[in-house]
Amino acid sequence: MNAAPRQNIFFRKPNTNPYRLFFLICLILGGVWLIREVEQGDIQPLFLPTPTPTRTAQSYAMEGDAQFKAGELDAAITAYQEAVRVDPNNAEVWAKLARIQVYSSALLTTDEQQRDRLQAALESIDQAVSLAPDDSTVHAIRAFVLDWNANPALYEQQQVAAYLTEAEQEAVRALQLDNQNTLALAYYAEILVDQQKWSQAEQYIKQALERDPTLLDVHRVFAYVLESLGQYNQAIQEYDQAIVIAPNLTFLYLRAGANYRRLAFGSTSPELQRDLYDQSLEYFAKAARLNEQLGIQNPIPYLSIAKTYSQEGEFFIAARNVQKALDIDPSNADIYGQLGIVYFKSRNYEGSIPALKCAVRGCTAEESCEGRGGCDPDDPGTAVTGLPLSPNTVVYYYTYGSVLAALSRPKQNYCPEALAVLGEVKAAYGGDRDIMGIVQAGEAICESFGE
Repeated sequence: MNAAPRQNIFFRKPNTNPYRLFFLICLILGGVWLIREVEQGDIQPLFLPTPTPTRTAQSYAMEGDAQFKAGELDAAITAYQEAVRVDPNNAEVWAKLARIQVYSSALLTTDEQQRDRLQAALESIDQAVSLAPDDSTVHAIRAFVLDWNANPALYEQQQVAAYLTEAEQEAVRALQLDNQNTLALAYYAEILVDQQKWSQAEQYIKQALERDPTLLDVHRVFAYVLESLGQYNQAIQEYDQAIVIAPNLTFLYLRAGANYRRLAFGSTSPELQRDLYDQSLEYFAKAARLNEQLGIQNPIPYLSIAKTYSQEGEFFIAARNVQKALDIDPSNADIYGQLGIVYFKSRNYEGSIPALKCAVRGCTAEESCEGRGGCDPDDPGTAVTGLPLSPNTVVYYYTYGSVLAALSRPKQNYCPEALAVLGEVKAAYGGDRDIMGIVQAGEAICESFGE
């Protein structure tokens, strides 16, 4: 019997569908492309966390303003630096950064630190001017920056004069752009004081005060004008007004205290003098407490306290306050110099030598402990780099040389070092009669030793 072949009713031989094959190939290729894009980062995977929003320049600037009002000037600078990083074309932010950099220089203790900070401010304000060449306030702040750079303790007289001339030009330019600009009037008054044009300075600052008596800068500059005129009581009142506006800026307390100290120095009444010194110390103590509350480690209030006590003849407590300043900044050669001067005035000549050595020549970590009057058992000391000879440091040099000469003995002859130091002073300040008198006295002592 012939029967037809059996068919498998459970399986059917597949038929190739070209459209389906094309679809599958496209799907495979698309998957490969998608994986590659994800790996390259061009496509982000699903369900990633939401990215953190980028802060705006205005946000950083507001933070900087808040830090400035709180007295945290370094933190304010950092915030403004972030602001210009986010928006480098914002002239207003660059100008505000420059202003804070200038004010922060008042809390630095060495020439190098101040010069570096003020140069940084000049770079900031130059950037602002390049972005907004016709902005009155930008030019006003540049005048302010240039004026503070015109410091005879930081630069030679020729450079100081150049900075002052340029500062005046900037102030005039600011007022040409806007003759109602209060900051421009105030900063111009400050420049005029530094040019010894006191009557003009008083006219300009009074105009600024009439236009806007709410500005910190106006009261600060008015106080500076009054100081230059010898009107210390009125200057203190203006600093007090500035403190009301900005109660967390320690340099305002330091300036007010310095004016009280100046009044005390000129007083002929022992009782009044004592009261004025006490008020001076009170302002400096406020600055120290304010720094402590803000967590700011700054030696300047203690140095101001030390100077006041030294002026009163209270050298022991003066030295203790300088040592407190060194606890805060143990590598600061200028503070060692100030301690050496306090020792010298108290006739502790031998004690002044290691401190002055750290200031003038620098010292090792071990020597720094001797210069400080001793370190705590867990304090190994700090190496110190000596200060270059300058108008601010020359007192350390000639005092160091003089003490070395005076304490020289046949069996302990300090004269080689004394003559080397005095020789540097002589080369730089040979035209200063007072300094040369000190130098010649030291040289005469060493000549008796055959040096």
